[in-house]
Amino acid sequence: MMDRNFADELLDAIAEKGSPVCVGLDPVFEKLPETLRRDTPEEVEQVEMLEEFCEGVLEAVAPFVPAVKIQSAYFERYGPAGVGLYNRMIARAIDMDLLVIGDVKRNDIGPTAQAYAQGHLRALQTSIGPTPDVANAITVNGYFGADGLTPFIDMAAAESRGVFVLVRTSNPSAGQVQDFADANGSKLYEHVARLVARIGDGEGLIGESGYSCVGAVVGATWPDQARQLREIMPRQIFLVPGFGAQGATADDCAASFKADGTGAIVNSSRGVIFAFWQERFASVDWKQAVAVAAEEFAAQIRKAVFK
Repeated sequence: MMDRNFADELLDAIAEKGSPVCVGLDPVFEKLPETLRRDTPEEVEQVEMLEEFCEGVLEAVAPFVPAVKIQSAYFERYGPAGVGLYNRMIARAIDMDLLVIGDVKRNDIGPTAQAYAQGHLRALQTSIGPTPDVANAITVNGYFGADGLTPFIDMAAAESRGVFVLVRTSNPSAGQVQDFADANGSKLYEHVARLVARIGDGEGLIGESGYSCVGAVVGATWPDQARQLREIMPRQIFLVPGFGAQGATADDCAASFKADGTGAIVNSSRGVIFAFWQERFASVDWKQAVAVAAEEFAAQIRKAVFK
């Protein structure tokens, strides 16, 4: 009998909410609601305002999404205070029964990779139990090959967590590197996909659902490639960025899913968390605007996937 893994947990959460989506928490001080923002605060005060904003976003989206993707860079820019806030937001989201994907894009080899993996995937043991501020899954870069992926995968498996490996990213210049082809015409992103499929299908990594705890980041801005990658990586959950602000449509996102509607989770960040700046929400409380945007986002993806 197969053990349950992160993919099983994610698919159950998606089924419970009826929404194969997550909201990205990418807080920017200059874009906060005017009611939360003072003109010239010290950076430490900015962190306090960001915390209030992030708390409000989590409360607004929790009824509609099974998971959030927290982008660590927006917190790390504030040094130790920001890292502390990142950890608190992980704990707060988990307390709201949301799964958390830590968008950290780490990678290295050997002991350094193990150290990164321990820092982001292992709960520290205390006298009152494990710390609650560890993400359920993280994003990693596969450029080092198996030497760079194995330490993260081993730690994820041991801790019942997951990893999403960058395979085909959503940015416009992705092809400058990822489309590089070998003598046989096979492109770099295809090589990475085959590596992810091979490593991700290893012993003890496949859950009850038939999906691996090793997933892939596949941008919605490349729907044709997503369909191709779905064939190469049938056991991988796809984390799908690029919807909305980056130009991808709900139909583009649907290319990453299997025919049964499983296999992917679509992310939207700016279009949801800063929705209150849209003219249609001018007279609406900012948290209500975020909630409406999250509900609409979930409905759009659901309609495209389950046609």
